[in-house]
Amino acid sequence: MVYLTRKEHFNAAHKLWCADWSAEKNFEVFGKCANPNWHGHNFDLYVTVAGKPDPQTGLVVDLKELSRLIREHVVEALDHKNLNLDVPFMAGKMPTTEILAMEIWRILEPLVLRPNCRLHKITLYETANNFVEYLGEPV
Repeated sequence: MVYLTRKEHFNAAHKLWCADWSAEKNFEVFGKCANPNWHGHNFDLYVTVAGKPDPQTGLVVDLKELSRLIREHVVEALDHKNLNLDVPFMAGKMPTTEILAMEIWRILEPLVLRPNCRLHKITLYETANNFVEYLGEPV
């Protein structure tokens, strides 16, 4: 099995806020992420596929095609957007990096699937110090 990763980048804003809680509880749990005027991140997205190289091309997947799929179906939907307000696939969901990574998986998994290739992992960096890895496993 070969693991191949493509990196893409996008910028997005969000606010972590639970409407059922008081402002005090929101700030206690989410800290600066509960800023009423939103805050933004420069996200780095790593999409890892797993598969066997094609005997003729030696490729697991065409990286240009993988990049196009990621940009067209994920980056264009997220870049310079407010995750709380502007992104239909995030509507009604808490816009944490964890949930965002899971939604990105949901979008890309069927697009990446080939006879010799499958989506293996989504890694999403919110900051240089904070990132999420999602392998599509149920909790």
